[in-house]
Amino acid sequence: MLASLASIASLMLSTLLMMAGFGLMNFLLPIRAIDEGWATFTISIIATAYTFGFTLSCIVTPIFVRRVGHVRVFTALLTLLTVSVLLCSLVVDWRAWMLFRGLAGFAIAGAYLLIESWLNERVNNENRGALFSVYMITALSGSIGGQYLVPLGDPSSTELFIVCALLFCLALFPTALSTAQSPAPIAEAKFDLKRLLKRSPVAFFGSLLSGALSGTWGSLGGVYSQNVGMTTAQGATLLAAFLAGGAIAQMPLGRLSDFIDRRLVMIGSGIFGLTACSAMLIFGGSPVALYIAGFFVGTVLYPVYALNVAHANDMAEPDEYVKISSAIMILYGLGTVTGPLMGGTLMEYFGPNGLIWFLAAAFALYAGYAGYRMTRRPSSEGPSEKTDFQSKPLPMQGPDSSGGVGDRLS
Repeated sequence: MLASLASIASLMLSTLLMMAGFGLMNFLLPIRAIDEGWATFTISIIATAYTFGFTLSCIVTPIFVRRVGHVRVFTALLTLLTVSVLLCSLVVDWRAWMLFRGLAGFAIAGAYLLIESWLNERVNNENRGALFSVYMITALSGSIGGQYLVPLGDPSSTELFIVCALLFCLALFPTALSTAQSPAPIAEAKFDLKRLLKRSPVAFFGSLLSGALSGTWGSLGGVYSQNVGMTTAQGATLLAAFLAGGAIAQMPLGRLSDFIDRRLVMIGSGIFGLTACSAMLIFGGSPVALYIAGFFVGTVLYPVYALNVAHANDMAEPDEYVKISSAIMILYGLGTVTGPLMGGTLMEYFGPNGLIWFLAAAFALYAGYAGYRMTRRPSSEGPSEKTDFQSKPLPMQGPDSSGGVGDRLS
């Protein structure tokens, strides 16, 4: 195990530094946007440009990797990420920020893909769980640490933007100077939406909803924290509570779904998420209550993506896994693009709680549709043997994205 950890040490150091910059950037920019007086809907449009760039990169980046290799593309993407955050500090205009955030989304998605592809070649059945756990902890720690840098500076000045750019630049060194062998080129993504819909309608619909859930909170959670009167330190803690809940609950929830009908777990997750969102609405005046309720929302907001993948794989033939998982990724991406627009619109009309109402409605739809599908396809009609649940954090949101995109495209 020590040898396995040593083989990914430089990769994990790059991940830690990159995710620290990512956490800082994703909390800093919404706060700066609020300071500039931009409307919530305007901020949601900027977030949509980011998720569009992220989704596009998942398709385009493998082409570049096949031409020039992992290390060169990783260097180019982190350079692009650095340029994007510096441009945000130089040109403070929401129309320009749409372009800059689109570039950032493209760059960070490609970086995730490369890191995960690299990691997948370093793992085997014996050490897969341990090494991906190290990856998740590293990414989560970096993101949370980056968020807590925001209270130490002034979002209205350029210092925090420069710190963010420095972190991205430093993330280049460990992998650029590593003597470890680069992984094999990434294969082109192939997806089949019709086959996914036929095999698992609940995963098809659930993928859109899981993208809307995580994409909306990931894009507008910082805006919510500021609009309800939290300090930047309290806002960072709220975002960290969501992430921690998702990281802790994913495997227990997934293992439970290995022993019972996964759709029952989907129903339970939707109801639990709806209840936790209701608690945020009721007890929203207390920061501590929001931390606790947010933690419980996170326990189901992030893991539902992996439940969709597991259920679709249950219904698929082994040679369909890659196409179906890639189709789920595309649908998830569509959800992340449209979710912030709808959530931002609700926040514009109903205030910050409009975001929580949106999350609650999405959870209710997730549970309701899973229940409907149970009436259409009884559990006795499912596979005689399930696939084993695997931890698959989100491909569209960085802080807990381990084994996501790269696992399906490599």
